[in-house]
Amino acid sequence: MKKGCSIFAIIALIVLLISGIFGYGFYKKYYSGNVAKEGYFHIPTGAGFNQILDSIGPYLKDREAFAEVAKDKGMDQFFHPGRYRMKSGTHNTDLVNMIKAGNQTENTFRIGDFGDVYQMVGRVAKKTEADSLQFVNELNSIATKKGYKDAEDLKKYFFIDTYHFFWTVKPDEFFQKFENQYNDFWTAERKAKEKESGLSRNQIYALASIVYKESGGRPDEQKTIAGLYLNRYRKGMKLQSDPTVIYAINKDTNFTTPIRRVLYKHLRHPSPYNTYANTGIPPGPICVTDKSSVDAVLNAEKNNFIFMAADPDRPGYHRFTASDVEHAKNAKDYQAWLNSKNITN
Repeated sequence: MKKGCSIFAIIALIVLLISGIFGYGFYKKYYSGNVAKEGYFHIPTGAGFNQILDSIGPYLKDREAFAEVAKDKGMDQFFHPGRYRMKSGTHNTDLVNMIKAGNQTENTFRIGDFGDVYQMVGRVAKKTEADSLQFVNELNSIATKKGYKDAEDLKKYFFIDTYHFFWTVKPDEFFQKFENQYNDFWTAERKAKEKESGLSRNQIYALASIVYKESGGRPDEQKTIAGLYLNRYRKGMKLQSDPTVIYAINKDTNFTTPIRRVLYKHLRHPSPYNTYANTGIPPGPICVTDKSSVDAVLNAEKNNFIFMAADPDRPGYHRFTASDVEHAKNAKDYQAWLNSKNITN
């Protein structure tokens, strides 16, 4: 009787030992951390299982263990493309579930004061699965449907700010977010001010882009600058804004001609955007602008200023005046400052 119990105990111990070994192996494969290094990996649309493994492999301690778990859970047949974050300590089960659920990590996009939409697209496409050509073609198509010439005419829909998108965002989804923001921005109150201004919306955006460039994006001078340019416009004077000259030249040279100092030769550049050569507001915005610049035009300061010159005593700010004599002195001071800094072009 005692001998039988001993045999039973030994067998039970062996079973427990085998179960423990099996259980540990199962736990290690499915629930033990398998991340060798942190980072981000991409799974393209339509990727094959081996392509997925090639993307994830460099971040794993044990690629084969992940592959076994992935197949066991059907990830080789069902997954979501995207940009995923590999976090330290993550185990295979969570990795597989993350990919199957499509819990990808958003990318940060900074939309700056791009001179044209195509410049912006070039930057944006670097952070998306779609390439720049796909973006250009889709935005051109959207513009055509809206009655515009091409994607460049969509510039007013974009605002300077930081945005978040998934790597897999489609060009039409990308634009839709900005169109929704544009529609939300134009509240009944802003539309009333638009009507009161006597300007078309295109003129408002064109003037806002000048205000943004002249102010360097600093909100504290924008309403003053907007008031000054509206004074010039309503008096039938040329706006004579240096940023429009820079834009006109850059636009015609595909933004390959950096200009730090506007010279007399630049003022003669033939372009409808050159406000030294043409009276009135340019045919469109000279850059992607921000909301505060548009609001500055809609809420322009009522002043009598018609001249402005960069203030050498406060870089980034301006001296305003209604006197041509005082303006000549201000301009001379600024030219002297440029010379002192050896800024010649």
